[in-house]
Amino acid sequence: MSSGLAYDAFGTPRPDTYFQAGESKAPVVVQRFDSKAELDTRLK
Repeated sequence: MSSGLAYDAFGTPRPDTYFQAGESKAPVVVQRFDSKAELDTRLK
């Protein structure tokens, strides 16, 4: 059982939430320094 602490500490999405239901590829991050914000808005 994993606590998800590493995902929270580094701001990365968990493996089960990385892909959206309608997508089959990983999302492309456009802005290097705003990548967490981009993924957060994408995963809402």
